Order: sequence, then C-alpha cells, then structure tokens
Amino acid sequence: MLIGSAIGDAMGAPTEMWSRESIYSEYGFVTDLFPMIREVSAEGIWKANLPAGGTTDDTRWKVLTVNYLLRDNPNFLHSEKFARYILDEYNGYLEELDKIDSLDAEAYGNGMLKVDWLKEWAKVSKPYIEKDLYGFEKKLSTFYGGEMVCAGLLYSPVIGAFFPEDPEKAYLEAHKLAMYDIGYAKDISALTAAMTSAAMTKSGQTDELLDVLRNIDPEDYYGSRLVGRTSYHILQKALKLVHDFRAELKDTISNNNVSLEKRMMDWDESNLNPLFLKLDKHLQDMPFHAGEIYLQLLTAMIVADFDFEKTLSFLVNYGRDNDTTAAIAGGILGAFYGFDKLPDSMKRQVLTVNKNELNIDLEKAALDFQQKIMSRYP
Repeated sequence: MLIGSAIGDAMGAPTEMWSRESIYSEYGFVTDLFPMIREVSAEGIWKANLPAGGTTDDTRWKVLTVNYLLRDNPNFLHSEKFARYILDEYNGYLEELDKIDSLDAEAYGNGMLKVDWLKEWAKVSKPYIEKDLYGFEKKLSTFYGGEMVCAGLLYSPVIGAFFPEDPEKAYLEAHKLAMYDIGYAKDISALTAAMTSAAMTKSGQTDELLDVLRNIDPEDYYGSRLVGRTSYHILQKALKLVHDFRAELKDTISNNNVSLEKRMMDWDESNLNPLFLKLDKHLQDMPFHAGEIYLQLLTAMIVADFDFEKTLSFLVNYGRDNDTTAAIAGGILGAFYGFDKLPDSMKRQVLTVNKNELNIDLEKAALDFQQKIMSRYP
C-alpha cells in the first residue's frame, strides 16, 4: 500500500494542479516518473528540483499515519490520540524552528514549510483534544477555507491496510479518524479505507472493491432523508461515465473491424480524451474537493479495469489534484497487487529518491507497518 501510493504521488507530483494541455505539451502522455521542476510549498515538495521519484505531502501523510499506528492500540483507534499526535508533530516543528538562526534563510524557509504543512490541522486538533465543541466547530468550518477538502483521504488507505480483510472494521476506524472532514467526505474517507482493506483479501477479486462501496454503511448514510448516500451516487456516476464512454468508443470503431478490447489497449491521450471531457462536466470549485477526487478515482479504476499503471496514468494525465488522486489509487491497488507486482523501475526509483533526498525510508516504514499488522495474528 505505502509504496504503491508513493509511486502514484511521484507520478503526479511534477504536474500537480496543471491543466491537461500543460501536462501534454511538457511531457506528452505521462506513463513514467519525471523530475520535479517546480517551486517548493508546504503541501507540495519540500526540496526544489527533486529527481524523478520524489514525493509530496500525500506520502508524508501516509508515513505520519503509519508512525502513529505503530504506537496506537492495534484493535481500536482513538481520534483524540491521533489529533494529539498531529499536534505534537506540529509543536515539534515549531521547536525546531525556534532553534534556527533567522539569518539562515534557507534553513528557516525549510523549517517554515514543515510548520505550514500542519498549521491548519493543528488549529483543528487543539480544540478537539480539549473537547471544546464550539472551538472545534469554528476551526473546522474554516479548515482550508471551509471547503470539503480531501483531508481523511490523505491517510485513510493506511487505516484500511491496518485492518486487512475486514472492510467494515476499516470503515468504522477510519470514520472515527475523519474528524478533519466535513459532510459526506467522512463517508468517502471511510469507504477508501474499506476498499483498501478489501483489496487485501485472499480471493483478490476486483469486484469486491466496488461491492464494498455499495454494501458497507455502518453509519447509515443510505438513511439520510431527501439526499440519500452521496458517495453511492458518485459511484453510479462513475459507472455511467465509463459505460457511456465505452459505448461511444465502440460505435466509432464498429466499421473498422477492431474490437473494443484491442482499442482500449491504446492507452493514450487521444483515446481517453472523450472520457476526460465527460469528467470535466463534474468539476468542483477546488481540485482537492473530496467529491471530485472520489469521482476521478473511481472512474479511473473502473475504466482501467483496476490495472495499476493504467489507473495511475489516467489520473496523472487528467490533471487537477493528480498527485493526490494517483496516490490514493496507488495505495488501494498497491494493497491489491502487493509489493512484488508493482513496476520494478518505479519502485526502485521511489524508494531510492525518498531515502536519499527526503530522508523518508519507505521500505523500513512498510516493513515496520507489516510487522505491526502481523503481530495481531498468531
């Protein structure tokens, strides 16, 4: 899960928030890793001009969550402890910043990146820990401008992997830790954890991943009056988008004696652009809106028949918040296929660059995480 997610993050990071036109003119149709020729930012890369394989906050969040889970009770997670862990990390960054000579511009700038990364989260965490309901509601309502951002989606695949083969348990635990989400984003975060858990079942059927999205609902979102379950409506929308895309593609090739399966093997911009245009009709104001990300994620996995590389290339070339969407998909499908079946060259590149350039030992984190999970099983 962790390495698959990092590959997705690394694929999208060079063109995060770019338009499709800009991506294609710079790199063509992206199917591999590229260097990150872009500015540093709190939520982006922390080192300018990273080599291919570098990562952003999408990987940092998953590593942070792994480190938290290595400490917490292996059977029942606690939202207050998670909030405390985030706040402690933030305070640790502040302490590091205080020790830096303010005249050392580079070191001070690097320290500020870390502080700014968790600033919004710390503002919500503090009243949550203190059980200050009014303060928590106030800070949550202004968390990243009050948008329905993909907060829990940044770390929910890790929670799903922590409870393998038990999607409902994964859902419940992820829902508890989705206190930074608002509205149906909580359901989406929890379902993403459930999908990751289902991806780790022994039967290994992709249909089970979609079944989870239909059948797991311990919080009774289906019972919501007037609206029903928005996450299910998004799944239906993704299925229809792919169905219509394939039907239209089949019509265009019916006179050319070419099968749909063969045409779909041509995984490129010209072939996928009609589906990209369909997705464009469902954009939100913010690219990191949880509902938008969820629709892109599901559409990509369904049209790619859950193929790891095709799903990631679809999301990266679509654009918008493409490192986040690809990181989530990479986490789910990485859990499904396992480490050994991930692309070798990408795997090696991501592990090497993160360790040497960013001081993130993904391999050690993944092994420690695996041992923690296995410790629950005799």
